[in-house]
Amino acid sequence: MELLLLPAVLLVISTAHAFQYTQLAQYIDGHQEEYVATLREWIAVESDSSNVLKRPDLHQMMEMVAQKLRRMGGTVELVDIGEQELPDGQTLALPKVVTAQFGSDPSKRVVCVYGHVDVQPAKLEDGWATDPYNLTDINGNLYGRGASDNKAPVLAWIHAVEAYQALNMELPVNVKFIIEGMEETGSNGLDAMILAQRDTFLSDVDCIIISDCGWLSRRPAITYGTRGNCYFYAEVSGPKQDLHSGVYGGAVIEPMTDLIGILDTLINPSGKILIPGIRDAVAPLSDEEWRMYQDIQFDLDNYKSKTGINQLMYSNKVDLLAHLWRYPTVSIHGIYGAFSDSGTKTVIPAKVIGKFSIRQVPDMDPAVVKKQVTDYLHSVFDKRKSPNTLKVTMVIGAKPWLADPNNPVYEAGKAAIRTVFDVDPDLIREGGTIPIARTFQDVTGKSIIMLPIGGFDDGMHSQNEKISRYNYIEGTKLFATYLNEVSKIKNTSV
Repeated sequence: MELLLLPAVLLVISTAHAFQYTQLAQYIDGHQEEYVATLREWIAVESDSSNVLKRPDLHQMMEMVAQKLRRMGGTVELVDIGEQELPDGQTLALPKVVTAQFGSDPSKRVVCVYGHVDVQPAKLEDGWATDPYNLTDINGNLYGRGASDNKAPVLAWIHAVEAYQALNMELPVNVKFIIEGMEETGSNGLDAMILAQRDTFLSDVDCIIISDCGWLSRRPAITYGTRGNCYFYAEVSGPKQDLHSGVYGGAVIEPMTDLIGILDTLINPSGKILIPGIRDAVAPLSDEEWRMYQDIQFDLDNYKSKTGINQLMYSNKVDLLAHLWRYPTVSIHGIYGAFSDSGTKTVIPAKVIGKFSIRQVPDMDPAVVKKQVTDYLHSVFDKRKSPNTLKVTMVIGAKPWLADPNNPVYEAGKAAIRTVFDVDPDLIREGGTIPIARTFQDVTGKSIIMLPIGGFDDGMHSQNEKISRYNYIEGTKLFATYLNEVSKIKNTSV
């Protein structure tokens, strides 16, 4: 008798926990105006982490996040991460980090969602068509600073959890949140907090989800790697003070000339880095990776048009994507100490600082790159036999991050995208740097996945930043579905 009853019991269990996607999707569609209204409230807060005068707004923003999560019944804490030291020696309280937890069933998997609610600076006079802090809906696009980076994705995750609650559906996994307010200026204090919470808040987490990136095209994407970054200052000093070019020009060896000379030896016109050994540690492009790049939806002509240029460094998709994502490059960003105002000034600067960076890829090591760059620039400078002095400093040494796109948490992402969008996602990497991914990986040893909902044309950090209503709402469905897909992962898989 027991054997005859067993299939029925199993059927009851599986039915009780069956995923009701249609019901969730209908609920999310029916509440999209509410979701847009909440995003409008969040966009209205000028949470610019780079402007110390906006720090009260940033504190307000973190409190708004905490209040919303508390109203949902989460276990919420505002974690004090200390103070920020300003250039003038004064200190300023850092915005607290919001942590929250929904569910504590030990039989379920635990996911942790990371996001941030601080934004880049924005002013109407910078070239915005609308007030950057008044969310404006134009032809299905929601314009406002922080709309795509990263307030809408954070809200989409919150609304995904909220949808389960509203429908009295049991969350398929336990969900934790870490929401910070200093990402745009380097996540001050967050690394130390993550290390401190490793054996407490983060100890039972199975995977960490980051949605602070975007798609490459109109096809949904999953990101499995980012480049790191080594940022350098090359300081050339000469006379004790600035000099008149008419009085001293031709008599002194000018620091600016030396600086331009050494910067010109970093990279050639075809994009080859000239620093010896810099590419020795770069992992080779595998056949599998080459095939993945072939399958990615990417239009070179559209990319050129969007960028406003008529010629790219590479003429085919695979070469271009490879050099955007998995090869190092040098970018020269500016020169401090040089005359840059409008008008004319016939000055010989006494000291100039060239600022440049080298994007890092697996298996490069920033410590090795620092030595290679420093030794090379000094050797080039010595050949000039200049009486001026050179000082090379690496001010940022962020490592690259790379995950296995065949990891079960990525398979769960692929399945969720197929459910919501009825397509297979592009598997992509980011050319930029998201240091927190590597920090989470190194400190916790947990699986990390980047699951974006931002569009390829959202204009993050730029004028007229936006997120489409479609991506915001369908992204909420994606996140709700992903939670269910993670719950299916077998215990030995993550």
